[in-house]
Amino acid sequence: MSEVKKVGVLGCGLMGSGIAQVAAAAGYETIVREVSNDIIQKGKAGIEKSLAKLVEKGKLASDARDATLKRLAFSTTTADLKSCDVIIEAVTEDLDLKNTLWQQLDALCGPGTIFASNTSSLTIAAMAAATKRADRFVGLHFFNPVPLMPLVEVVRTVTTTEQTFQRAYAFATSLGKEAVAAKDTSGFIVNRLLVPYLLDAIRAVEQGVGSVPDIDKAMQLGCGYPMGPLTLLDFVGLDTTYRIAEIMFAEYRDAKYAPPPLLKRMVLAGMYGKKSGKGFYDHTVNPPTVSSLGL
Repeated sequence: MSEVKKVGVLGCGLMGSGIAQVAAAAGYETIVREVSNDIIQKGKAGIEKSLAKLVEKGKLASDARDATLKRLAFSTTTADLKSCDVIIEAVTEDLDLKNTLWQQLDALCGPGTIFASNTSSLTIAAMAAATKRADRFVGLHFFNPVPLMPLVEVVRTVTTTEQTFQRAYAFATSLGKEAVAAKDTSGFIVNRLLVPYLLDAIRAVEQGVGSVPDIDKAMQLGCGYPMGPLTLLDFVGLDTTYRIAEIMFAEYRDAKYAPPPLLKRMVLAGMYGKKSGKGFYDHTVNPPTVSSLGL
């Protein structure tokens, strides 16, 4: 298979824009596809802000920032990704939506194009099976914020060839990331271990084991974590966590992945965490205060 020269990214949200940024910064011509120009402009502004911060902190030269931006292109047309050597999907955790896009691209792209999903909970096999290139399909699971987090899980399915896996692994490391190999099981390595921990922290709140700030402080100081589980949940998004937990529970039928009732109530109430203003903490004030959860 040919060397990777052009990268396509499906989605210009938080993850997609971050992946596009690191790909362009690593020297790859990168094109990002989104459904609307409004979302593209928001994603592009996020990339520009992220690069500006790196320049301000002395971690990136201004000419390198300019070169990165020049390598980025944006489109609302899926067909514009057909000449890419690797296409990374970072859209909503909706299997039907993902597979619709993969089927469109499968018909457009040449045989050398590798398909990669950034899914955090769905299995790669469920997407690969929707295409005629299951042997050239992998998972490339990045972590948020993508420009700063060093890890990428490179996921192989039962149908992924060794050549495809090695090419995807080499591509991940070429982005300046540390790659780990993972089997195609829901949640891969990190979320398989992280999600039950986060859900147990919510159960601890439900059961009155400790207050929200004390649970966070205990895990921070007791385990040396950079932030407590409830703060992390607010940053990840409670709606995102709920969706991931439901997918993983459907896959494993294990109670440790079942969303706690408190999580469901908070999501129904629109308390998604930092992005909505309120989660376990009220982020509309500075510094954030603990939200009233009606317990």
